[in-house]
Amino acid sequence: MNKFRSACFSSANDFLAACGPNPEGCLILDVYMPGMSGLQLQDELVLRKISLPIIFITSLVDMPKIVMGMRKGAVDFMAKPINGDLLLKLVHSALNTDRLRHQSDAARSLVKARLLKLTPREREVLVLALSGMPNKTISKELAISLRTTEGHRTRIYLKLGVDSLIELAQQAESVDMSLADIVLLPQT
Repeated sequence: MNKFRSACFSSANDFLAACGPNPEGCLILDVYMPGMSGLQLQDELVLRKISLPIIFITSLVDMPKIVMGMRKGAVDFMAKPINGDLLLKLVHSALNTDRLRHQSDAARSLVKARLLKLTPREREVLVLALSGMPNKTISKELAISLRTTEGHRTRIYLKLGVDSLIELAQQAESVDMSLADIVLLPQT
């Protein structure tokens, strides 16, 4: 038997008051809730940059509203009466999606935190190295000695916890981080 921890709220506003900035789980919302509707709550979550998988339930099949909710990221829409087995499958899928999102966010945060440890010069060397430049070309581009460039790369690898540029590139790719993302990180 499946065990889920759940919470019920009497209104969308009550949910928003209890919701933290990075909640885990999924939402099952009625499209036509009293006060703030389910679709309005979805809009508010988007505004607050709160990402939770949403399963909408409704007694009225309103295709424009369904399309609008799906475009904004709803997992699914179910018409009442609800099929309990199907709802459980959707909840499992939504929880798995949310778990994977949290893991991805954590990995991205770790890579970002490591990148923020780099000095501005190390970041310059890193960006040039990731763009395919060899050490000699980087040295000429930055008007520094080859030995200084090699020293920067050594410190970059130490700070980022990698053994090679390939490993670093794979790490950045695995968290969907581009060269532009690295360049745009705030300077320390």
